[in-house]
Amino acid sequence: MAKISAPAALILAFFLFIFCYASTTVSSQPSNSSDPFLKCLSSSIPSQLVLTPSSPSFTPLLRFSIRNPKFFASTTVRPLYIVTPTNASHVQAAVLCGRQTGMRIRVRSGGHDYEGLSYRAERPQPFAILDLSNLRSVRVDVPSATAWVDSGAQLGELYYAIGKASGQLGFPAGLCPTVGVGGHFSGGGFGMLLRKYGLAIDNVIDAVLVDAKGRLLNKNTMGSDVFWAIRGGGGESFGVVVSWQVRLVPVPPKVTVFNVAVTASQGAVDVVTRWQQVAPALPEDLFIRVVVQQQTASFQSLFLGTCDALLPLGTCDALLPVMRCRFRELGLKMNRTQCQEMTWIQSVPYFYPGTGSDGTTVEYILNRTTSLSTYAKMTSDYVRKAIRRDAWESIFATWLARPDAGIMILDPYGAAISNVSEHETPFPHRAGVLYNIQYVNVWFDGGGGGAAQFKWIREFYAFMEPYVSSSPREAYFNYRDLDLGENVVVGNVSSYEAGKVWGEKYFRDNYRRLAAAKDEIDPDDYFRNEQSIPPLGLGNK
Repeated sequence: MAKISAPAALILAFFLFIFCYASTTVSSQPSNSSDPFLKCLSSSIPSQLVLTPSSPSFTPLLRFSIRNPKFFASTTVRPLYIVTPTNASHVQAAVLCGRQTGMRIRVRSGGHDYEGLSYRAERPQPFAILDLSNLRSVRVDVPSATAWVDSGAQLGELYYAIGKASGQLGFPAGLCPTVGVGGHFSGGGFGMLLRKYGLAIDNVIDAVLVDAKGRLLNKNTMGSDVFWAIRGGGGESFGVVVSWQVRLVPVPPKVTVFNVAVTASQGAVDVVTRWQQVAPALPEDLFIRVVVQQQTASFQSLFLGTCDALLPLGTCDALLPVMRCRFRELGLKMNRTQCQEMTWIQSVPYFYPGTGSDGTTVEYILNRTTSLSTYAKMTSDYVRKAIRRDAWESIFATWLARPDAGIMILDPYGAAISNVSEHETPFPHRAGVLYNIQYVNVWFDGGGGGAAQFKWIREFYAFMEPYVSSSPREAYFNYRDLDLGENVVVGNVSSYEAGKVWGEKYFRDNYRRLAAAKDEIDPDDYFRNEQSIPPLGLGNK
């Protein structure tokens, strides 16, 4: 197997690291003001939890949750205030004061926000951020195999708490430990366990929501339609999800991981072409994703079992035999030295760039520190019919060979994620989907830089149109992209019809039901951003 060069590996680490967003919390006294929003808050929220631009901690806190410098430019529309609640009553007070004084609120949990809509706006408007990073408790109940996790916690904190409580429980969510739970869950949430246990939202069993009236609601009191909506339809459209109860899933004492790189000269085109058909049909315990960069395809796998290559000939119960039986194109390139057996919690940093694979301990996934260094542009697609080999030849020879090229990340579906009806949750990309594509490009110079990288993504996205889903061309909500469309506000309410342009790409036929749920919980459209769910409206029912 080819080894990836040090420069290429560094670039890949940057590419993957920008997917992971983090936040922290610092506080300071707000300046004295006659602003009615601040006056209202002062009776319910300690002053040190409310920051204004004159507060020394305002800019550091705002910046901490931003991974993309293009959203921290001098032209960025920034919040007037940052409220950092430490309990649900503070969230309720902030919402009530916002409604009473006309101050809109954007909710930030951890920063998994490709377009930055939780902390900035596209057009000038007054708003405050409700930063949930102080609400980050994780409470694991091993006997019932459940946990309550606050929206401000990050995935690494959730995983660490589970791993500390039990060596045989896990949770099916994303790869990056610095992603915030609130945003991740409310958009769907998938990772290395998706073929065995589906999405994060498929394993959410209750939630605590503050609605636009300031009420504190649970699964029963918010109603079935709203509970359905917040599990994949974007929680920020319907209120503030303070915490989630999740069902934990069993994992074996040992799992097996590998990362095998195949270059174009070693047959990467053939292996990727074959992967499209094999990966969604493999046993549900085996997940193999592909990261395609330059002329190399890296096959990254989690197997819920052992590597054992010493079983009788023809046995297909362990990883290497399964690979040689079912995926010979890659299996014959593998050997036991490429497999690593470890606990499930140890596998979390293994797939996090620059950490577990170089010997970093599990404790690293608790690190919430980030930097503001890498500009990025991302978008997504879904593939329902395997892409022809000649198209992959063109992708490798033309698109990935360009000096301004980004990367493709291919996540296979099938098994558990596809066994759920597309209408059971707002996330509709289920049966019939072979895999998801994420396109990413990054650059490091904001002074006029980025034009070539934007151009590559947009032209490549156009090239891929014949090979991906259509009517609509589907996209993943957690890989949000404003190029797909933006809301139009008419009469102080987001337009349902205008929202279809982007809404049906993310949610297909579920978009209409989401709009009906918005009517039920927030008909005045208080909670809104450039891609929030609009109310359906009486005229559209």
